[in-house]
Amino acid sequence: MMSTVILQAAAGSSNMLTTLIPMVLIMVVFYFFMIRPQVKKAKDHKKLVEDLKKGDKIVTTAGIHGRIADMNETTFLIEVEGGTKIRFDKSAVSVDATKAAVPAPKVEKIDTTKA
Repeated sequence: MMSTVILQAAAGSSNMLTTLIPMVLIMVVFYFFMIRPQVKKAKDHKKLVEDLKKGDKIVTTAGIHGRIADMNETTFLIEVEGGTKIRFDKSAVSVDATKAAVPAPKVEKIDTTKA
């Protein structure tokens, strides 16, 4: 009778282990595919906003293109077309257009007259 109880207890612990391992694996996958990239993206955005300075061209999350005319601790004053100025929160900056503008690659001409 006692050996039956011990065998049942041993079988129950392995069943718990087989249930626990997939749950831990799901949490690890969730961390590496969801949480970690989001934290990295937030850190990169914070660095982008901190590196901005007066005169930089930016694009807001609303799609407004402009140049930074003035800066506060929490806001930017953005000058858009025609001298219009709009105040935005720093978190509304999407892209630094000054750094995002990549020059066109040089195209090499091929001389076809030589044969």
